Amino acid sequence: MYSILVCAAAGMAVFLVLLLALKLSWWLSFLIGLVIFTAAFVLVSRFIMKRVMAALELAGKDLQAQRFEKGIRGMKDALQYAPWQLYVGRQINSQIGMAYYIKRDFSNAFPYLERAFFKNWAAMGMLAICYLKRQKRDKMEQTFEKAVQWNGKESLLWNLYAYCLAEECSDAAKAKEVLARGLKKLPSDAHLVENLDHLNNNRKMKMRSFGDAWYQFHLESLGQLQKHQMAAMGGKMQKRMTVRR
Repeated sequence: MYSILVCAAAGMAVFLVLLLALKLSWWLSFLIGLVIFTAAFVLVSRFIMKRVMAALELAGKDLQAQRFEKGIRGMKDALQYAPWQLYVGRQINSQIGMAYYIKRDFSNAFPYLERAFFKNWAAMGMLAICYLKRQKRDKMEQTFEKAVQWNGKESLLWNLYAYCLAEECSDAAKAKEVLARGLKKLPSDAHLVENLDHLNNNRKMKMRSFGDAWYQFHLESLGQLQKHQMAAMGGKMQKRMTVRR
């Protein structure tokens, strides 16, 4: 990580100047050098993160405006800062992978999601589903386990993990265990309680109440999504007609 090396070099230079040129004691020279290293590291880190956040914000605007290729290109350009700051590369790779995944470009999404930041639970969930689609259940479970380890307070993540086991792998027993573990982290969570009840009564899990956060994982067929969207539109139209009357 370049920022540590540069700042360590600055701190060491100050230490040597104070010790050899100014003849200060080694402990005082070391203390001052350490302060210089810390201050320089904070300043460099802030500078790098401002550049990264500005690039990601601009890319996000391009994606929202349907300028997909330009947005992706902007995020890839931001990878130049990856060697300077710890986890910056993984955070940017997470965003690139998610952008490709949401667009259903799964082949391009996969290599970026493999380098995703473990605290980005949505990216980790997408990576787990990619492993699932590649018939690698063991890798799927390992990815989900790492995700829930660092993001245990995310209700959708626990439900997504259980859904993949119950609905995609036909392993309702393991799915129940996952939901029970989720309830230990999120006691009385309505989604976890409801879906555990559904599985206990041999019914399918319900995920649509999570809304767009659920649909981004593309685990429902396009036909099901279109049917749901049409039903929602019909409900809105009926409501408008009722109001007008």
